[in-house]
Amino acid sequence: MTEKTLDALVAENTLDIYPPEPMPFEIECIERDHQAMEYFGHHGGTVLEHAFTVANILHRNQKPFEAACIYGLAFRIRATNRDQYPLPQSLMQVRLLCLLKAGKPLPEHDLQTLAGQCRPYANYIEGIASAWRGGDNKDALVHIGNAFEEFLSGEEIDWLYLEIARKIQPSLFNSDKGDRETGKTIPRKLFMYWDKEPPEEITENIYFHQGIPDMEIEVFNQEKAASWLYEYYGIEAREFFLGMRHPAEAADFLRVHVTNLLGGWWLDADARIRDEAALQFMLDQKDDVVLFLTQNFVTHNDFYGTVAKSSIMEECLRILYNNCYKHKHLYIAYKTGPGIFNRALSRTAFRALQGIPNEERVKLYDQSKFEEVIQQIDAPYKARLPLWQAMG
Repeated sequence: MTEKTLDALVAENTLDIYPPEPMPFEIECIERDHQAMEYFGHHGGTVLEHAFTVANILHRNQKPFEAACIYGLAFRIRATNRDQYPLPQSLMQVRLLCLLKAGKPLPEHDLQTLAGQCRPYANYIEGIASAWRGGDNKDALVHIGNAFEEFLSGEEIDWLYLEIARKIQPSLFNSDKGDRETGKTIPRKLFMYWDKEPPEEITENIYFHQGIPDMEIEVFNQEKAASWLYEYYGIEAREFFLGMRHPAEAADFLRVHVTNLLGGWWLDADARIRDEAALQFMLDQKDDVVLFLTQNFVTHNDFYGTVAKSSIMEECLRILYNNCYKHKHLYIAYKTGPGIFNRALSRTAFRALQGIPNEERVKLYDQSKFEEVIQQIDAPYKARLPLWQAMG
């Protein structure tokens, strides 16, 4: 009998021929990452929470094949206790996504299992597989459909959906009306926020922007923001704002309301317009919405521009309120931050594929353009922020 390769073992490790505990080949995968092995050494891998955490560590540390292996282990453990989270379909879809990232074939048994558990998840994996393996991008997105609605805003499906959507021509994000003359451009307004008692470097940065002659600058603190939200959006908006867990979350909440109602540019108080060329870039924009994407296709919400009441910003508001009501403890970046922008773009692209085009021009720039226009200022407090706050 021929000994099975590691690839073959991992491909079948969701089957019930294996026990709900780590096998030697699975421990071999864990041992390939020091951080994962350290966690495993302290907690073991027989409890779903711990197996899932080990898999997430491997995934985060860019070891997708090894992560797929341990997600398979977590799937087996989950089968013995159906009251635990994450759900089996969540484990299966992330396992299959990791196999795709590792360039491995997708086990047919796993695909069929996922389709039986959650058809939209299977559509997502099949669509990504098609796009990544040279298939037609539009067909891939049509197959995915609106599967992103099964996920929280800002999860990886939104990033991958946007990556594929950007490759489709004509653009799914722009009106097809050509160079129309509407007289509607991004107002020359710049908005910033710091809750209270800004440190010296933030105060200096605000003064710097207040000295720009071609922009109307408005700076909010917590008191002013709460009053403004009550005046223009009502008591509900003010209560949500004042109940935010962290100043970064409060800034996220405010920025969407201000730029939706008034239009203009939002800039975080710890970022700076780089130079005169950067300012001229902003002034020259003719599109309705200007957004910047990281290398992983996550939308920057620390700097962007929009006309008043754009469809993108109004969609962001809807997602924001849904999260505030249903997911108030959600990770900041998903609940109020970049996640709501990415979900708004997913919905915009999906509707365009369904024959409901966006009536505005949305310009998406990459990370290199962002860095040409914006620089981060040195702020000592950043070094003290926990990761979840710094990314919020």
